[in-house]
Amino acid sequence: MSATHAAAAPRERESRHAAWLELFFDLVFVAFAAQLSHELHGDPGPRDFAVFLGLFFPPWWMWINLTVSANLFEDDGARRRLLMLFAMLCLAAMAAAVPEADTTRGAVYALGYAGTRLVLLGLWWPATRFPAPDRVPRWRPLSYCLLSGLLWAASAAVPSPWRYAMWAVLIGAEMILLLTARGRGVPGRLDTGHLVERVGLFVIIVLGESVLGLVTSMDDAWTGRAAVVAVLGFVLLAALWWSYFDFGSTTAELMLGSAEGMRAYLLARDVGGFLHYFVTAGILCMAAGLATAVEESGHAHLAQGAVAALAGGLALYHAAHAVIALRFGRSPAAVAVWAVPGIAIPVLVAVASNALAPWLVVLLLAAEAIAHLLYARTLSARRRKAETAA
Repeated sequence: MSATHAAAAPRERESRHAAWLELFFDLVFVAFAAQLSHELHGDPGPRDFAVFLGLFFPPWWMWINLTVSANLFEDDGARRRLLMLFAMLCLAAMAAAVPEADTTRGAVYALGYAGTRLVLLGLWWPATRFPAPDRVPRWRPLSYCLLSGLLWAASAAVPSPWRYAMWAVLIGAEMILLLTARGRGVPGRLDTGHLVERVGLFVIIVLGESVLGLVTSMDDAWTGRAAVVAVLGFVLLAALWWSYFDFGSTTAELMLGSAEGMRAYLLARDVGGFLHYFVTAGILCMAAGLATAVEESGHAHLAQGAVAALAGGLALYHAAHAVIALRFGRSPAAVAVWAVPGIAIPVLVAVASNALAPWLVVLLLAAEAIAHLLYARTLSARRRKAETAA
């Protein structure tokens, strides 16, 4: 929940694109992606993955909230600009705290997130003065933004490990409040084209971190084997980019654009908000695993943690897309055709990784991504041919 404007948003608007402020705001998430991915380099264990997933959700959720704000209310005034720039500073502090956020820097992380909740309050409050039926009840921004921000700030004074339990409770409360709202209190109608574009831009950010990881990891391993792994890693990322923006993003725009009223809101919330958290988390895991694979290209095999990040990230990416397809109404049988191999092959690669050289692990995962892309292209061509024949 986040919005600001001097008057109620119009019901019907022309499709628009991301504003310069939104693109500038995204830069802080470039730093966030780098920090989070770096924490999974090497041989991460279960605790490292749990911390990664826990630290990634608050900034992701804040990004979604602020994206919805820009989507519902077109406002480029000085007030909104200053609020968004302050949110950037808060998120930058959170990103800087990531390496030790589960220990000594947890208070900074909590205070940074508390600041972003207060930004949401400033963005949302004008909507409480909109004329009916777009007026938002005051209790919603007071509970969702102000109370949440105060409690996050208070958590900075709570000693570990209770601080992190408090974070989990606060995030859970946010989710319950959002799920029970079911679109009530959201003025106007979502611009689905803008929303899909913004989520796609975030996917580009995490894919960019993956490419950057491949390039910088070559500094530590300037060898022929490292180059082979880096090239194979790039092929893997290119195949994911191709399939996502040719099919996943396009399908999302069509499905959201054709939905009406409550269904449009619920689809946008579930697909753009909840499920793309797992899509982007999977890519960030792959970014860390690919960087480690380049650095350890001369080893007999990759460490188990690196394989879990790389192969597990790809499996999570496909699993999230499978749930998205089901949420859009695809039949389980149709989804299983590509989802089962997409999840099973990375899992099998992980199981056999002790007998596989790093380059072979990346090759097999890249081959799966290419096969997935080719299947999607073939299926799309058949559908177009059937539509033409009809």
